[in-house]
Amino acid sequence: MRATGVLLLLAAALLRAAETESIVYIGTYTRQDSKGIYAFRFDASPGKLNPLGLAAETSNPSFLAVAPNQRFVYAVNENSPGSLSAFAIEPGSGRLKFLNMVPSRGSGPCHVVFDRTGKWLFASNYNSGSIAVFPVREDGTLGEASGFVQHSGSSVNPQRQEGPHVHSATVSAVNRFILVADLGLDRVMIYRFDAAKGTLAPNDPPFAKVAPGSGPRHLAFRPDGKFVYALNEMSGTVTAFAYDSARGSMEEVQNLSTLPAGFNGPNGSAEIAVHPNGKFLYASNRGHDSIAIFNVDGAKGTLTLVDRVATQGKTPRNFAIDPTGVFLFAANQDSGNVVVFRIDQKTGRLTATGEVVQVPSPVSVVFAR
Repeated sequence: MRATGVLLLLAAALLRAAETESIVYIGTYTRQDSKGIYAFRFDASPGKLNPLGLAAETSNPSFLAVAPNQRFVYAVNENSPGSLSAFAIEPGSGRLKFLNMVPSRGSGPCHVVFDRTGKWLFASNYNSGSIAVFPVREDGTLGEASGFVQHSGSSVNPQRQEGPHVHSATVSAVNRFILVADLGLDRVMIYRFDAAKGTLAPNDPPFAKVAPGSGPRHLAFRPDGKFVYALNEMSGTVTAFAYDSARGSMEEVQNLSTLPAGFNGPNGSAEIAVHPNGKFLYASNRGHDSIAIFNVDGAKGTLTLVDRVATQGKTPRNFAIDPTGVFLFAANQDSGNVVVFRIDQKTGRLTATGEVVQVPSPVSVVFAR
């Protein structure tokens, strides 16, 4: 009986650890001191980070994705020509074992995301303005592209929008539609996705527009799938859309700034996320170096500003909410630090925990259980 009790206590402790512990992988630009992807062990109970060191050496892993089965990590290699790298997570150490690399089918890949089945990976090629689909094999390796779409056209800014610049792909909850933000076109392209073949086809309607010169960068769905929010890099705004899950269509309901009134300094909005509870939305500003916090109206999907919080660093290119929904990690690219904030579950406000780690040129944060 005593041995059984000890085993039960051990099992309970392991369960608690599984609920609160994760490995944080941080992708970087390797143009200066960085060598690739860095790892930390994070315990959400005390909110502490412990360094695991360099997890994988690879060139310019500027955006990462963790497989739904928590066994693999995928990175874009933001080069010209671009590529995607696949890694297996080594149990215990959290280090990443290189599996294989495939061409991204374009230049400057800057975003990668899974479909809902975990069998397909979407890569966004910024410089060349294309989106590609890749099969993920059982052993975690990537196959050659099964689907590919090259965008064309331009918009009103001759310096930034002289051609297409695909910045991200966002997967609908039912896995039928893929929303592709093209900064160069001021459009969110809408594609029908065939999850059996890994192919894309234009939807009807084929796109949603944002205001000219806005430059859509990243999108985030509300968890119930009724609304989707586009963060516009060039204008520093968020455009809220009502989303029709049957047609894949988007109807604008609101457009508002992430910046304070009167701010006229250089800025490029970067990352957007809706809290898992669906009540709060966060958007980062590079230049103002802040995260804007909004309340989300449950019925209308519209946003109301709550606060703006300094990220305690320069150029917050990316941030991520941890799996518990309690913490937000802000990656400040130009100051080389990642700052941990606690999320107030009632108001959505952010409070710095004092946990700060140094990482050279951090540009992507993901979590693996």
